[in-house]
Parts: sequence; C-alpha cells; structure tokens
Amino acid sequence: MDAKQFLAYTGMVAAVLAWLFIIISIIVNPWFVFTKNAFSDLGGPHATDPWIYNYGLIITSIFIVLYSINLLLISRNKVENFASAFVFVAGIFLALIGIYHAGTRPHVFVSTWFFAQMDMALITWGIGSLMAKDRVLGSFSLILGIIAPIIALIVPWPSAATEEAYGIAVIDSWVTVMTYLEIRHVIK
Repeated sequence: MDAKQFLAYTGMVAAVLAWLFIIISIIVNPWFVFTKNAFSDLGGPHATDPWIYNYGLIITSIFIVLYSINLLLISRNKVENFASAFVFVAGIFLALIGIYHAGTRPHVFVSTWFFAQMDMALITWGIGSLMAKDRVLGSFSLILGIIAPIIALIVPWPSAATEEAYGIAVIDSWVTVMTYLEIRHVIK
C-alpha cells in the first residue's frame, strides 16, 4: 500500500477509532448513560481514566487531518480544495476537544465547532462536486450538509450523547461514501 492508498482510508480509520475510544471509555465508566450524558463526560473530571477518551480524540484527529490531505489530493476544483480545509480545521477542533475536556471553559465552543466545520465541509464539497458535474455526490454531500444540522436542531434529543452519536453517524456516512467512491475510482 502506497501513501496515496493509505490516505484514502484514513477517514475510515478515524471513524473506527472514534467509536473504539468511545466504547472503551463507556466500558471503564459504567455510570455513563447514553440517554442522559454527553460523550465528553467520559473525558471530564468525574470520569475514570479520562485520558482514554481525551487522548483517543487527539489520536483520531490525526487521521482526520490526514484525511483532509487525501481530500485535497482528490479534489477537482478550488471549492473542493476549500472543503478539504474545513475537514483539516475540524480535525484540529477534535484534538482541542481532547485538550479542553468537559469542565474547561473552551470545551463547549471547540466541541460545537468540530461539528460545524464538518457540516461546512459537506456543504462546500457538495457545491464543488456539482461544479465538477458530479450530480450524485454533489447532491448527496450538499443535502446531507444542510439537512443533518437542521435535524440536529429540531429533534428533542434525550441527551447530548444521542445528538453527538447522530452527528458522528452523519460524518461517518459521508466518509464511507467518499471512500467507496474514491476506491472505485468514481471521483476523478
């Protein structure tokens, strides 16, 4: 596997790592209730071994940054280039969530901006794909980037963790489709 092939899979690696660290953190914190807590509670001052969650986010962020490089390499125009920058910044914000864990002043800001950056990436990639005459990927990315945050705002989520899981699932679905299309050489 060469470097370009490795980069193509880094988004999927990030998705798997994120869930792996969340699950391990939940296992070591049996008090955590999915419908009552936020995932960030797993890295807060009351958590058992909060370093698992916080370092997990930082490790995962490295793969998101690498994935942004992959997106830059496969981008077809300046708008898709710009979308890859949003993914890069989202990776930085994910690391900042691990650094500014629950209970610190900047935590809510950095965690909110991680999801906002990813939504902007999806919208921007969608616009760029439409400009590249890729109607299927463009429509998918654009609709997902617009509709997903609207759903997140209007659904009465029982907890922050349920809303966060939804947001992560949206990101994972986009990355999965992007990776599949790239591997199948549909994105050219």
